[in-house]
Amino acid sequence: MKILMLLYKTTKTNYRLIPVLLLMVMGTTACKKYLEAKPDQKISTPSTIADLEGMLDNYSALNTHYPSASETSADNFYLTDADYTSLVERQRNFYLWQKFDDIGGDYTAPYNSIFYANIMLETLNSLPGSDPAKVNEIRGSALFLRGAYHYALAQLFAVPYDDQTANTDLGIPLRLKSDIADLPVRSTVAATYASVITDLKAAVPLLPATPLLKYRPSKPAAYAVLARVYLSMRKYEQAGLYADSCLQLYHTLINYNTVSASSTIPFKQFNDEVIYDARTSPPAALSSARARIDTTLFGSYATNDLRKTVFFKSNTNGSKAFKGNYTGLSNASLFTGCATDEVLLIRAEAAARNGNTQSALNDLNALLTTRYKTGTYVPVTTSDPGQLLTLILQERRKELLYRTLRWTDLRRLNKEAGTAQTLYRNIGGTRYTLQPGGLRYTFQLDRNAVNISGVIQNP
Repeated sequence: MKILMLLYKTTKTNYRLIPVLLLMVMGTTACKKYLEAKPDQKISTPSTIADLEGMLDNYSALNTHYPSASETSADNFYLTDADYTSLVERQRNFYLWQKFDDIGGDYTAPYNSIFYANIMLETLNSLPGSDPAKVNEIRGSALFLRGAYHYALAQLFAVPYDDQTANTDLGIPLRLKSDIADLPVRSTVAATYASVITDLKAAVPLLPATPLLKYRPSKPAAYAVLARVYLSMRKYEQAGLYADSCLQLYHTLINYNTVSASSTIPFKQFNDEVIYDARTSPPAALSSARARIDTTLFGSYATNDLRKTVFFKSNTNGSKAFKGNYTGLSNASLFTGCATDEVLLIRAEAAARNGNTQSALNDLNALLTTRYKTGTYVPVTTSDPGQLLTLILQERRKELLYRTLRWTDLRRLNKEAGTAQTLYRNIGGTRYTLQPGGLRYTFQLDRNAVNISGVIQNP
């Protein structure tokens, strides 16, 4: 832990160095000797609330490390042969669902943010006499970050949650301490999700209802992530309850009639729908110059649906590229934070599945009214629960693309009767297939992590 504290002090103006430095330390032949050495008591550590607040406000270290590999593997877009060939090997393998263990930052970066969260939690325990409100916010934020990043990792590196097998399925290595000498082991899926939920629930009473800044965690953000977690577990009643708790505190929607469809960046960062702001690094496969929107997906938007022009731009060859990112950036960074539209759709789906048709209709119509040209939206009125659920799932696909949520939806819906899908890619005259429940719905762990710690690799 002490060398990591030193890295914090020596690189606090350049946090991006830490993953590299960690790999250098852990990858050397002297690693074992180093871990056995006595810690140097002179090495500085964060020692004040101001130090911890500085860590909490370091956006690049705590808000931009979410993995993007799942969106590269999802079915919202396609690549031409030429654009596929231009990618590095890692992204080519993600795109074609190939067995591959050189994962890189999609594995290491989230754990780097978890490291910071653990540093904050451990340091707080040794700071007596500090402002209780600030202590609570930092502790709650650290718990939120640790839970949210562990959950994001589980969507790639653990098999989909299943009540019948969760106690024996392999989950992810849980990092609950900052000490690199504490080598992780694979938890079970049940233990992984239990840890995520424990952290998020513990964060709720400590966090403010309204954050000072949208990139800081808050009560509605914690409720939103809990709703997301329970949805992925197919525990729909709990998902609906936490979505409702979030919306009781924050429920603002953007009327897309007020958004410029001609703008290259229609949505600003921290826009009114954003509850918590976070993102990935920009994956090359999803740049607007390469990624072409799936034609069936684009064709599913009605003529008067403003998302058809706000979310997409036309390429010279007639294909479509995505531009509706809530990051406020023009690059391929993906918004992975929490927003009102997602939470509203979670509550709607949970209500439909739990037999509360009217509540589900209210939420669905409340969202879509803001997405259609003024005066053109005809509210959904179906009383058929199955038809309503189908409509909600369709709108979820159309509303939440490029947020790394589609992959988790595919994983969970593959376990539901009538919603399992087979995915296809066509490259170089060869058709590649990903069957429902296929092994490649779970990524291999990064080879360096396996070599260093000896954790069990995914098949």
